[in-house]
Amino acid sequence: MSVVSAPRYLTRFQCLAEACEDTCCAGLVVPVSESRWSILRGLVAGGPDAARVEELVVKDAGSGTGAEAAYVTKREDGNCSFLDERKLCSLHRKYGEVALPDACAMFPRVATRRAGRLEVTGSFGCPEVVRLCLLAEDALEQVAVDTSLVARPEVARALEGEDAWMVHAARVRDVALGILERREFPFASRLFMLGELARRLGSFYFRGTEVFREEGAEELLTRTLATFEVPETLAALHVAVSGVSLPGGPWAGICGTVLRARLGAVGSERFARWARAVLASYGGPQALPEEVWARYGERRARLEPVLGDRVEQYFRHHAMNHWLRHPFTDAPSVLDYVFKLALRAAVLRWALFGHPTVVALCEREDLQPTEEARALLDAAAVECFQLSAKHLEQSSELHALAQGLSGGAGPESLPRMLVLLQGL
Repeated sequence: MSVVSAPRYLTRFQCLAEACEDTCCAGLVVPVSESRWSILRGLVAGGPDAARVEELVVKDAGSGTGAEAAYVTKREDGNCSFLDERKLCSLHRKYGEVALPDACAMFPRVATRRAGRLEVTGSFGCPEVVRLCLLAEDALEQVAVDTSLVARPEVARALEGEDAWMVHAARVRDVALGILERREFPFASRLFMLGELARRLGSFYFRGTEVFREEGAEELLTRTLATFEVPETLAALHVAVSGVSLPGGPWAGICGTVLRARLGAVGSERFARWARAVLASYGGPQALPEEVWARYGERRARLEPVLGDRVEQYFRHHAMNHWLRHPFTDAPSVLDYVFKLALRAAVLRWALFGHPTVVALCEREDLQPTEEARALLDAAAVECFQLSAKHLEQSSELHALAQGLSGGAGPESLPRMLVLLQGL
């Protein structure tokens, strides 16, 4: 029997159902496997819902039989066609969990199998997962859990392979998570450390590498990883990146570009309201990047001395959960993965400081670290991180921008990443 582990926050998760500020299926395509399609048809056969299922579950001509034989159609507002007036799933209400496609039964849990272990993490597309992950200091502690937490362990993704890229992935991830936890360094410095680690690995450890067929490659990997567990190495990298000062206008321009590109592409009115409010707080979509940077700098100078530790926790937990939720082995290299993580963090930071609630906090004449101020900041952070995860972070626009900014994630990507670290 596999060992099952999860971050502590998932053991506290309970679906908020109709009380949630979002719905699981909003804006997402729900695939239906051949087996689940058959089960659903059997459940509704001969009843009043049979015709609805035939109409609303549509064969996916591009996938054929197998994992994604069909998909559930969406309404004009982007929500699932089976969502009822209470924002609940009508299929689940009438037929139970067995009627759900795998994606619905699992969400917001994500399960992967690696090295004989079953790992469960949470998707930031769920507001309650974001709340639990960002706000509790012990949220990311790994704990043993019962298999029942996984819902459907049989659909867990297998992250296995005999090539060096996969075999050594757990070691690389452990070192990366360790760097992110080094709270004595600013968050931007930690991202730079990850970038430098990725740069040093890039010549021999990447997807498709054949270097490990030669003698000495594993020893080189071990030495490289060990270097980034030495405090003196990390301290030197912190000093190096702290001495870099670049104009902030390009940083602000990049962040605004991502949000503006998605504003017209996402059907969610909740996302649109949030995005428009963030852009308006910086002077509107046409504001000059230098003006946006100045506004951001003023807010940062007001908020960080008072609630900076809280903001640091948000970004540390987000980054750590990202390493757990999204395998870096899906990227062509570690540097490609780290560069995109830095871009996501930059956009998130810019959006958070443009949230109307945060703007109002920064405008207080005597801002204090009260419970009320922290609760307001927490609520704004949950909204920013959740909407970003659902509508920004995995978008084609962000990936294309990252590719262009990085220059293809070669060795020159690390100097280019310094621009993204300016506002962090």
